[in-house]
Amino acid sequence: MSHSTILSRFNISELNPMQQAMLEVAQKPNDVVLISPTGSGKTIGFLLPVLQLLVPEKQGVQVLILVPSRELALQIEQVFKQMGTEHKINCCYGGHSVGIEVNNLQHPPAVLVGTPGRIAHHLRRKNLVLTQTATIVLDEFDKSLEMGFKTEMEFILQQCKSARKRILTSATQLKELPDFVGIKNKVELNYTTPQSETPSALVMKTVKVPGDDKLHALMLLLGHINAQSTLIFCNHREVVTRISEQLNLHKVEHGLYHGAMEQIDREKTLIKLRNGSINLLISTDLAARGLDIPEIEAVIHYQLPPSEDIMVHRNGRTARMHAGGTAYFLLDHKDFLPRFLTTAPEEEKLPQKLTLPKPSKWKTLYIGGGKKDKINKMDIVGMLLQKGQLQKEELGKIEVLDHSAYVAIKSSKMNKTLQLIRDEKIKNKKLKMEVSS
Repeated sequence: MSHSTILSRFNISELNPMQQAMLEVAQKPNDVVLISPTGSGKTIGFLLPVLQLLVPEKQGVQVLILVPSRELALQIEQVFKQMGTEHKINCCYGGHSVGIEVNNLQHPPAVLVGTPGRIAHHLRRKNLVLTQTATIVLDEFDKSLEMGFKTEMEFILQQCKSARKRILTSATQLKELPDFVGIKNKVELNYTTPQSETPSALVMKTVKVPGDDKLHALMLLLGHINAQSTLIFCNHREVVTRISEQLNLHKVEHGLYHGAMEQIDREKTLIKLRNGSINLLISTDLAARGLDIPEIEAVIHYQLPPSEDIMVHRNGRTARMHAGGTAYFLLDHKDFLPRFLTTAPEEEKLPQKLTLPKPSKWKTLYIGGGKKDKINKMDIVGMLLQKGQLQKEELGKIEVLDHSAYVAIKSSKMNKTLQLIRDEKIKNKKLKMEVSS
């Protein structure tokens, strides 16, 4: 399959310089270290070269990709599947059914992506063998170390006796690589700018809080910018909750994202953000990197980033690739711009009158069946177009998980659609179908 065919599946006409360089250096026998910021297209950057290293008739796991988070694992799996190759990929991560993963590993995929904790678990239980694995990718290695996965990664790499190529990616420059990684004769590609510089497509602005009501100022700002998609970053979960309560008072739909939430609730929130059912996400720095959140237009620092590195990752959620974006620093009388900002952002004046952000045009339908019930996207599309009497343009993004599926439907059509499909079956199964909570 040609690169142009694969890229067309992502509506990309050509590789960016980093992706082109990765394609060239990864064909050589060297190990590769890629330093590249969030949003630069590094997933495609390492998957395209990996694709060339796969041997169709070979059995077992040929490529192991270790990542720090469930969300990143799912994102890589989704991108690889979208490439439309003949090779199988599977995902292993905490919060996912161990039984499902064991079944998948009985017929090992060519590409296995997972978190260090879960991959180590399968190795210890003898559910997984990596003795024939030739290529290892350590994606967001800096984040994996930060999250305390050193012991698990060291154990896993010891099992990869036949590894001939290692590709390591990091969003920040690493002072030194630990010996256990085993990288030798490396080629390093560095696509980061000095952290004090911001991408040219990113505009930074300050917003001064009039009086002492920061929550009200946030509401004024949200209505003023009325962005299609906005991330509000906080340093503490309690503040995330406080902002959510304020938005609920004004009946503004939004999502929350922080470490105390159940994994499925975090996953549902990201699905709704991707399909346009919500345009607003309030988060701790858990969402600052490694998540599949496309086309964020605005980032609001409700609480100031405690370090330059965190600011870079927060801002990296917008102005991704060639798109523009704006980062706002919301300052009350106690706040001062971080010292690591070398240029003063321009000031954005708040309106005096509150205007609420426009509601989303989409809602999310929950379906209580998924891949493990042999349900695919086409089954869902067929049922909703025929029985739900929807037009194609009234049907949005569909995501099918192991035991559930989520479908974006035009808000104005949701109630009627639910009435029409309430007694319908998919694959001869009567499934729960309702507006996703």
